[in-house]
Amino acid sequence: MFLEAQELKTFSPVHSSDTNRYLEGQLWPRETKDPYDRFPARAENIVRKVVWDLSTSTAGEQVRFRTNAQKIVVKYQVKGNLQMPHMPATGVSGVDLYARDQDGNWRWCHGPYSFKDTIQYAFNMTNAQGKALEYTLYLPLYNSVSWMTIQVADSCTFDPLPVRTEKPIVVYGTSIAQGACASRPGMAWTNILSRKLDFPVANLAFSGNGRLEPEVVALLSEIDARLFILDCLPNLTNLSYTTAILKNKIVQTIHDLRKKHPEVPILLTDHDGYTDGDSNTERKIAYERVNTIQHQVFDSLTQQAGLQKLYYLEREAIGQDIESMVDGTHPNDIGMMHYADAYTKKINEIFQQHDDTLVTCIPKTQYRDAPLYFWTDRHQAILKLNQRYQPHLVLIGNSITHFWGGLPIGPARGKDSWSKYIDQYRPLNLGFGWDKIENALWRIYHDELQGISPKYIVVMLGVNNLGTNTDNEIKRGMENLLQAIHVRQPKARLLLMGILPCKDREERVSKLNQQYQQLAQQLQISFADAGPLFLQKDGRIKESLFSDGLHPNAEGYALLGKFITRNLP
Repeated sequence: MFLEAQELKTFSPVHSSDTNRYLEGQLWPRETKDPYDRFPARAENIVRKVVWDLSTSTAGEQVRFRTNAQKIVVKYQVKGNLQMPHMPATGVSGVDLYARDQDGNWRWCHGPYSFKDTIQYAFNMTNAQGKALEYTLYLPLYNSVSWMTIQVADSCTFDPLPVRTEKPIVVYGTSIAQGACASRPGMAWTNILSRKLDFPVANLAFSGNGRLEPEVVALLSEIDARLFILDCLPNLTNLSYTTAILKNKIVQTIHDLRKKHPEVPILLTDHDGYTDGDSNTERKIAYERVNTIQHQVFDSLTQQAGLQKLYYLEREAIGQDIESMVDGTHPNDIGMMHYADAYTKKINEIFQQHDDTLVTCIPKTQYRDAPLYFWTDRHQAILKLNQRYQPHLVLIGNSITHFWGGLPIGPARGKDSWSKYIDQYRPLNLGFGWDKIENALWRIYHDELQGISPKYIVVMLGVNNLGTNTDNEIKRGMENLLQAIHVRQPKARLLLMGILPCKDREERVSKLNQQYQQLAQQLQISFADAGPLFLQKDGRIKESLFSDGLHPNAEGYALLGKFITRNLP
């Protein structure tokens, strides 16, 4: 059998020997009755029993890890029925594994499974060719997990990734948001959304019981959220919820959340309708009635009361149709994707994240320099650093910036010049080895400029895009990045640096820097090009200033440091 005769590394997400937490999507990890519960133990005496019972399912919970193993075995037991009449065991009780490669691209992982007393998935990752990949394991959508282990061969690396520190998007909803009727956990719209946006998404949806109840809302208000999504109308169509009662429920929920979190956006969502909604008059009236009532509340609060940061996702934007539901009510995988696409577009609008199909404008992770450093680990280190350190100067770049010096501490090749020229400005080094423009964009979207108030921000990026993108794509990506930086730090003085010349690409770099200069003029920010300092009279690089034709050596870093400080706006 899979890994049967090998020495094994075995990991349990909730029984780790260190102090880190590894079960993402669980918001009260130190307070649970059972280790995989979604609500704290005290909620058992607060919410209705049916809500409490549903909260013991693991919808939205996930485990992240990094391994070079070609074989990964997941074993676990569940407490409830394996499947439902309209939803397969793979969605109700199964797990789902996704990998992310070194360029930030998602891969779905195939694995034979066995549903017995102990459920087992055996994933074969031979196509990974022994490279370390980052994995996300999604837990069952409609069942409670008793215990779980993840196993790889002892000769392989295995690093569990701690729960991310970014604030979560919190979803309060119905069976649809809980995951009915996705074919497997990764296809629940909340989990698709977490991949599309790359933010933690906490699933607090309860099948048949997303009813805007004050007891549940009180628990939600304890969460330090990035965004609250209220998608409860499908459970509020009963005529016992009169217009007055439903309006009061919606208003009170918004009031209670806003009281604790005055600056956190709230997104209201329409009932998405039914497959037979146009032919079944009764069902059509039901969903249109609740949508109309919620629209009236939204208009009253935003237009008359002037409430800010309240948003609306309309049924038409979700776009369900006769092919996207299992039973006329619950989405199939197509319908789940409709939901995820609609939410992605709306949330990008809310957070002013550019929605583009151009590769340099699509935020992406990477870890091309592993194991020298791990990209996501450096990102998390910066988020923690920002909680205690206030820089005056932020430098955003690639390996040229990363390996120069400063905080966060890492391999440094230019410490002397960093100390001499840069340290005086209380700097923060947001350079990442091998970063392209779209990688820096991901980092800006994921809070690396949050909680700080720098006077200067210097951007020097684009050389790693030369091999894969046109100059126009690079320029458009840089424009998008600079706009994202300005939205988040409108008071900072921006300096766009030209790309340093590199061996055999001097002419192209020079032409691209001319476009950068035009872009800086267009955006009314400062521009400086240190390139001429690194070139000979014939236009070729001075190799004596470089360690490898791309990265400056100590002498080159000294020239760069002196140049940047003289050109700060």
